[in-house]
Amino acid sequence: MEGLKLSEAELMIFIHPSQSRNVFQGICRELSSLLFQYNETFDGVLLAYDATVKSKQAKILTGLHPYFGVRVNTRLLLFDPKPKSFVEGKIVKISPESIHVIVLGFSAAVITDVDIREEFKYRVRDGEGSFVSRSHKRHALKLGTMLRLQVQRLNF
Repeated sequence: MEGLKLSEAELMIFIHPSQSRNVFQGICRELSSLLFQYNETFDGVLLAYDATVKSKQAKILTGLHPYFGVRVNTRLLLFDPKPKSFVEGKIVKISPESIHVIVLGFSAAVITDVDIREEFKYRVRDGEGSFVSRSHKRHALKLGTMLRLQVQRLNF
């Protein structure tokens, strides 16, 4: 799938003094707070990380809150699809006007009726809506179908 990239970064993570007994747990807590959110610094959505402490030394941040900084080497899995790239997702909702897709289990995508090919016709069967191809009757888009779609624009 396009849009996934693996990055290596050297970060300075600031940890509260209450986490000084278990620094690695504090590092994981800070990095976990960044998961599944768009971050301009990383230029993408952080999906996973692997962190190793580079040095046992820390720098104390002066001021009102005595946080201390720890240098960490990280490997980051980022999701940042570009326009015209392809992503895969699962259909979770179908209506006559749109198809709603979940990409990678966290990101929502919408395909509007303008973008659905003309060969597909919306039908309701057994209380469930689906788009069925007019040329190939077995080709249908139903709930749970995996789709590969092209990104047109992003809204993070």
